[in-house]
Amino acid sequence: MANPLLSETEKNMKKTVEVVNKEFASLRAGRATPSLLDKIMVQYYGTPTPINQLANVSAPEARLLVIQPWDKTVLPEIEKAILKSDLGITPASDGNVIRLAIPQLTQERRAELVKVVKKKAEEGRVAVRNLRRDANDALKTQQKNGEISEDEQRRLQDEVQKLTDKYIKEIDNLLAAKEKEIMTV
Repeated sequence: MANPLLSETEKNMKKTVEVVNKEFASLRAGRATPSLLDKIMVQYYGTPTPINQLANVSAPEARLLVIQPWDKTVLPEIEKAILKSDLGITPASDGNVIRLAIPQLTQERRAELVKVVKKKAEEGRVAVRNLRRDANDALKTQQKNGEISEDEQRRLQDEVQKLTDKYIKEIDNLLAAKEKEIMTV
């Protein structure tokens, strides 16, 4: 019989890994990906709206993003939002589409990005470890209340530890891949 606490803990650990992966995707690694614009909000008729809901975002080349708004009147607003963002890229508009040329990363910028990625990965690992602690505390409480035996508690704590190791390894693999992507010139 599987303990509901275990499945809940595993579900939360999976979510943590997904969050780390999303954080990594929004970091600029010298390569153009539409996900770079995910966090940028555009004022559209007074409502902050994500760019991908106002336009088609594509990456026709490795260092170029093309934003093609469905409503041409929103073009200046998209430009403003990109300029205000922390991307550090100046948009070039021809009245129909906006082109974002992604500049080559300097070695210092790459090193900074690696630090940021490592910090995000560590935050993810800490979150996974916190989930482990919460699960172990809940198991101790269940054992104290006589809901499970001491042996059962130990066995379940071992399962929780296996889950923790598995998801921390996943985060480490994501980190290694992102680091490699950043450092590739």
